[in-house]
Amino acid sequence: MVKTVAPLLAAALVGSAQAFAPAAKSASTTALNDMSKSVPFMENPTNTAGWVGDVGFDPFGFSDWFDMKWLRESEIKHGRVAMLATLGFWQQEFVTLPGLTPVADSNMAPAVVGASAMLQIVFYVGVLEFWTNKGKVTAETMFEDPDRVPGAFGFDPMGLSVGKTEEEMERMQLREIKNGRLAMLAIGGMIHHNWVTGDALF
Repeated sequence: MVKTVAPLLAAALVGSAQAFAPAAKSASTTALNDMSKSVPFMENPTNTAGWVGDVGFDPFGFSDWFDMKWLRESEIKHGRVAMLATLGFWQQEFVTLPGLTPVADSNMAPAVVGASAMLQIVFYVGVLEFWTNKGKVTAETMFEDPDRVPGAFGFDPMGLSVGKTEEEMERMQLREIKNGRLAMLAIGGMIHHNWVTGDALF
């Protein structure tokens, strides 16, 4: 009886000890540092690494399909336009340029000035885009010059970048990117506020 119970008891003890042993890690398990900081349940995009403002946010995988320089320039330009739009959206409720009709709802401003004025803006921006890119306005040709830096057009009338170190420049670029991202969300919220409520922003 004792001889029969002893092996069973030993096996039970070994099984109990294994329950407290650390589980072996599978080689296929994704390491925590491979996960996105901004979307923790998704893997960190590899092509955004090293870019100023990278927080691992690329849920649709755009960086796997498009040139990162083109994506960064697109983000910077949209951010700059959004910052101007955010300021202009609420300013025009209180300030009216000479010759224009005051309008409380900023969404109605394009209808007030008419199609010709809006087309002039589109035409001017198109010419500016063509000129600054020396005619290379497609994603395939825009960055044929490897030295071309996304969003850098030599426009610094106040000399904010003069004498700055590389670290200081990256800090300024990060501020612009963050403010641009916030402005893109802000102008979207402002426009939809007026659409949904039918009222002016303020």
